[in-house]
Amino acid sequence: MRALINAAVYRSRATLMAFVFLLLGGYGAYQAIPKEANPDVTIPMMYVSMGLEGISPEDAERLLVRPMEQELRTLEGVKKMTSTAGEGHASVMLEFDAGFDPKQALQDVREKVDATRSKLPQEVDEPQVHEINVSLFPVLSVALSGPLSEAELVMTARRLKDEIEGIAEVLEVDIGGDREDVLEILVDPQVLDSYGIDYTQLFNLVSRNNRLVAAGSLDTGAGRLAIKVPGIIENLDDVLGMPIKVDGDKVVTFGDVATLRRTFKDPAGFARLNGQPGVVLEVSKRAGANIIDTIEQVKQLLAAAAPLLPEGVAIDYIMDQSTQVETMLSDLLNNVLTAVVLVLILILLTMGMRSAVMVGLTIPGAFLAGILIIWAIGFTMNIIVLFALILVAGMLVDGAIVVSELADRHLHEGQAPKQAWINAAHRMSWPVIASTITTLAVFAPLLFWPGVVGEFMKYLPATVIICLLASLAMALIFLPTMGGLTRQQHNKTPVTVVGLAQYRALLSRLLQRPGLTLVGTLVIIALVYAGYARFNHGVEFFPAIEPDSAQLQVRARGDLSVYEKDAILQEVEQRLQGMSEVKALYARSFAMADNQMGSDVIGVLQFQFVDWFARRPASAIKDTMLALTADIPGIILDFRQQQMGPGGGKPVELRLNGQSEASVAQATERLRAAMLELGGFIDIEDDRSLPGIEWRLKVDREAAARLGADVLSVGNAVQLVTNGLKLATYRPEDATDEVDIRVRVPVNFRSLDQLARLTLNTQRGQVPLSHFVTFSSAPKVGTLHRVDGKRTITIKADIDEGYRLDERLNALREQVTRLPDGVNLVVAGEDADQREAGQFLVSAFAVAIFMMTLILVTQFNSLYQTALVLSAIVFSTAGVLIGLLLNGQSFGIVMVGMGIIALAGIVVNNNIVLIDTFNQLRIEGMSPTEAALETGCLRLRPVLLTAITTVLGLMPMVLGVNVDLLGPSLGIGAPSTQWWTQLSSAIAGGLTFATLLTLLLTPCMLVLRPGEIAKSEE
Repeated sequence: MRALINAAVYRSRATLMAFVFLLLGGYGAYQAIPKEANPDVTIPMMYVSMGLEGISPEDAERLLVRPMEQELRTLEGVKKMTSTAGEGHASVMLEFDAGFDPKQALQDVREKVDATRSKLPQEVDEPQVHEINVSLFPVLSVALSGPLSEAELVMTARRLKDEIEGIAEVLEVDIGGDREDVLEILVDPQVLDSYGIDYTQLFNLVSRNNRLVAAGSLDTGAGRLAIKVPGIIENLDDVLGMPIKVDGDKVVTFGDVATLRRTFKDPAGFARLNGQPGVVLEVSKRAGANIIDTIEQVKQLLAAAAPLLPEGVAIDYIMDQSTQVETMLSDLLNNVLTAVVLVLILILLTMGMRSAVMVGLTIPGAFLAGILIIWAIGFTMNIIVLFALILVAGMLVDGAIVVSELADRHLHEGQAPKQAWINAAHRMSWPVIASTITTLAVFAPLLFWPGVVGEFMKYLPATVIICLLASLAMALIFLPTMGGLTRQQHNKTPVTVVGLAQYRALLSRLLQRPGLTLVGTLVIIALVYAGYARFNHGVEFFPAIEPDSAQLQVRARGDLSVYEKDAILQEVEQRLQGMSEVKALYARSFAMADNQMGSDVIGVLQFQFVDWFARRPASAIKDTMLALTADIPGIILDFRQQQMGPGGGKPVELRLNGQSEASVAQATERLRAAMLELGGFIDIEDDRSLPGIEWRLKVDREAAARLGADVLSVGNAVQLVTNGLKLATYRPEDATDEVDIRVRVPVNFRSLDQLARLTLNTQRGQVPLSHFVTFSSAPKVGTLHRVDGKRTITIKADIDEGYRLDERLNALREQVTRLPDGVNLVVAGEDADQREAGQFLVSAFAVAIFMMTLILVTQFNSLYQTALVLSAIVFSTAGVLIGLLLNGQSFGIVMVGMGIIALAGIVVNNNIVLIDTFNQLRIEGMSPTEAALETGCLRLRPVLLTAITTVLGLMPMVLGVNVDLLGPSLGIGAPSTQWWTQLSSAIAGGLTFATLLTLLLTPCMLVLRPGEIAKSEE
């Protein structure tokens, strides 16, 4: 190692040139690295969607879901399979094991879907395989609203969609509130009856007259002539002139019997922004694109297009992740800068200007070198990477402080600068390397964290490892080189350390009673554990963050039309209009909620809040909203906050399945009743079918056949009254997709009574359907849900404030000790995620301890001293609990778990250097007590400096303070700091406690077993 340090110091120009190149390269990488809010995580999920218009949920389950499940369950690596069957559609969701190959999985799923296609009904739409990808989630939502017709708004949105998708960094643009085009042919049933037009004949005529005829070409010998038979429908005139009835020489066309109009399909919902009709453009960026630059380009395009839009159209930004990312970058960079300044001030006060400047240069050096590597391996700058930089801000200088502190001592002893720095770097090289490797050994297992949470959090250990390796090069190569260039040389003077005399006196007393010191420490730790058990603030999976947006789901039961649902939503919307804390209010009602929401959700109100410092907390705004709408009868309001991180949905998720549907329903009622009785569970919902009725038309096949009718002709007749009978499709110039041509009866004929009055044109003339069709009502079946091939009912709920998830679930288990026979209960949701994350963190901790033990035994060749270092990790957990108690934080499974693991790597560093010094003094002939006392006094300054710099680097996060030194300004409680308060509090509390143990308990423990070093050296 000395040869490498000598080469670097004596070839200082080359070394410093490499240092400058690292700084410039790192700065360039910081400018070029893509910036985003959350990491681009590969979600191990795919789903297959199938559509068949008009199919019932039971038939969709039997004919679509089960054949698809049968084929897909043979795939390797499928962890969970969830299916839904609803009216007109079905889907199968696949969740794969962690570490799956997305490309291979997608290929395998497509092969299975292709193999299943022959087992599905011929009429079903082509099954589609969809990947769930974070890059597909929108980063910008642009609302277009104003007093325009729906057609004008939709066409404006479509034109803007095409323009925005022309930006290279934009992946796609979806239009929320878009409507599907249809060419509607309105005919009076009596007119059709009078002409004796049969629906099947109508369908065949249109199909045969809407064909692309490949007529070929004619070669006459004198030239080649292309022959074309134009037969594709291109516009309304083509349809108006299409023959539908021929009687002798008379031809009846659509223009004679029908009214044609280009319109939209029946509304599946309505959208409004701040009370005005609207549509929303949801912009997704490409993976790896810079979110700030991408959104800026979209905004510039919209600003240029604004004067060309129809008069009255307003453009509003409902969701803009670039502002969140910019704010987060600014806040976290301010915290990094604050941490660096605090560290420099501390070193300046204790070691002087020269050391402070040199140590200060190693911080940006390690940062920028780390960022250069992060950019080179394809990472993005996101909240996890940024916090990792804050976490290591204090750790980066540990090696530099240890080396510069010893060099400072050598300079005070009269050594020349070059020699002083070379000796210091060489003497401390192996302790610094060992301490860095032990820290890396702690973070390395976290790289293998499975699941979505692991994919999300892996950026933290990777960034820490990269930056710590860079800091090692700074401490042992670049710092001695810069130190060796200084000309100043001290006279032989002792180093002055504030508080050294008092510390020496205290340690001397403790060393006389080492056993009593150990017992006293254990008593204090036991008291801390007992106090935490009594006064803790609960357990949670991920920390709760003050959101920028929220949504209010409006739930109501009953067979409501989409217009009735929208009327209810409008009443809620009007109550909440005009709140000063809401920047934008986006309302959307729908006929049928998607699979991510409860089946009784009729609409959603999306709120975009003003900046966090200009409003009350979201919980207070929620209480106000619920109070304003409390007297609206028949609805339930479910308030959902924006969630950061990989979590999502309600924390409580209970799945029930069994052989008997009645038993499962009974168990569901029992669980819901127990949850209400216990309290603490709020916004409880389940996915059972909503109460309602459906009408069934039972065809007497024998009677129908006698009259020359069948089930298909009855179905075609019924479709005239419901969604319309699809005759064909065509593709007009202004449409991107094919447009259906449907024949329907006018609005005033679309009723249940009209169904009873329908007639069919048969061999015996016009025959009423009532002659062979029986009308009856039956209980309505809603969406059916299946998990791993079994019908399943899922109960979801939130946890009320003041309650803990784990405690409430345990209470529920005690309350409901027995379920009906044959019913199985599975606890999923956040509880399952907590258990999975907890098990991994425990395993990672065990692997880290094993690796650290191996490194320490190699370093010290002593099992006792290795155990002594490792005991500091166990003892430091008491400090973690103290930090959480003092800061009023819950015990976060992910954040505090990671904090304890990170702390394990940090607390051993000072112990390694301390024990290394003790062993050196013992070799030089000192007695155990003298060596322990001198070790403590020699290492007091570097131990305090390394610990305090790390704690100071985390203090802005611990206190939730955001200091803008360039502004200057001060912010308290910013959302970007709330995310990391738990982890910061755990590390800061644990490190402070561990530092006291290192300075007071470790020397005493070394005295208890002093003989091992002497024997090993002999």
